[in-house]
Amino acid sequence: MARTPKNPSQKPAPKKAPAKKAKPAASGWSKRTLTAQAMGGIDEETRGVVRPIHVATTFIRDPDNTYSSGFIYGRPDNETVRETERVIAMWEDAKAAMLFSSGMSAATCVFLALKPGDHVIVPKVMYWSLRNWLKNDASHWGLAVEFVDLTDVAAVKAAIRKGETKLIWAETPSNPLWSLSDLTAIADIAHKAGARLAVDSTCATPVFSQPLTLGADIVMHAATKSMNGHSDVVAGALATAKDDEFWQRIAATRKNLGAILGPFEAFLLMRGLRTLDLRVRAASANAMELAKRFTEHPSVAEVLYPGLPSHPQYALAKKQMKGGFGHMLSIRVKGGEASAIATAASVELWKRATSLGGVESLVEHRASIEGPDTPCPPDLLRLSAGIEDVDDLYADLDQALRRATGRSNRAK
Repeated sequence: MARTPKNPSQKPAPKKAPAKKAKPAASGWSKRTLTAQAMGGIDEETRGVVRPIHVATTFIRDPDNTYSSGFIYGRPDNETVRETERVIAMWEDAKAAMLFSSGMSAATCVFLALKPGDHVIVPKVMYWSLRNWLKNDASHWGLAVEFVDLTDVAAVKAAIRKGETKLIWAETPSNPLWSLSDLTAIADIAHKAGARLAVDSTCATPVFSQPLTLGADIVMHAATKSMNGHSDVVAGALATAKDDEFWQRIAATRKNLGAILGPFEAFLLMRGLRTLDLRVRAASANAMELAKRFTEHPSVAEVLYPGLPSHPQYALAKKQMKGGFGHMLSIRVKGGEASAIATAASVELWKRATSLGGVESLVEHRASIEGPDTPCPPDLLRLSAGIEDVDDLYADLDQALRRATGRSNRAK
């Protein structure tokens, strides 16, 4: 096929200068700053301020049959995933982080990295899906699971089985009762017993709490929630204090089960992380204001929120959660289960939906979702405060509560 003749008047295209790599972050920049710029990463070819999505699933071998790029196949590894993992590791002051296809896959991979016969201690009040898996399926993998009140340090210590206990799993604040576990004390108990402490810190978020700095070995997040913040990505994350043999077993489990997050989802998660600090602080300020107002509401029997001085573990919350107490709270409605369900049915601005941590505010009657063996009181509504105007959020739930409980006078 003949080539098109060159235009003699056309000048040859100038050679591209070699792409400059992004400079390392200056010492002292805050996590909020680094996250807003995705650690300062740019597209080195186009100089774009947003890095591209790496979708390749297979990679060229070197002539000597090795992989100098560090990438072999898309199931165990991906560059877009790596970039997002670096941001999460930075937030958690972690040695390394891993992303998973969901919060459940992240959590279960920790347990599956244990060995048959290992004894694990888990909370009585915790994320419902993981509780069900531990109760019904973990034994098939040879794990001995014991449910303990992790708000009681003495009970945790008493549950230790010498030579057998290999993991304590904590969730703090616990969903949906918002009780806390003393992570420093429990980490000490775990380590003296030769066990590890893993912490589900989804609701605390890394903005307000970094469990690894309190002695935990692994921290887990359902990244679907606050880390993403837009209710459009399902993802999970783990971060570790040590890149040790146990961490490598978790990595192998992720690889073997195909539980890695996809590159497009990782890209969306990075987009959400860029505004993590702003969103979480705004939503948490709303939660605090709502907790204060509903404490005085005539239709509310009790407000569960660790940021209230009336919370039994308020002192511990102040110690473990720096700068805020999270965007999650629960209210117990006067009139019982029927009034609670009627309240959720009467909202207009709040959305009746599962999940939490998005920019929109959600309300849910948890007992009817979780079933007959739930630890959740039947009169409880779980609230995930978003970033809307707090006066609008209060007014909407106020009218729903009054309609459900037959109260006409406005709260003071």
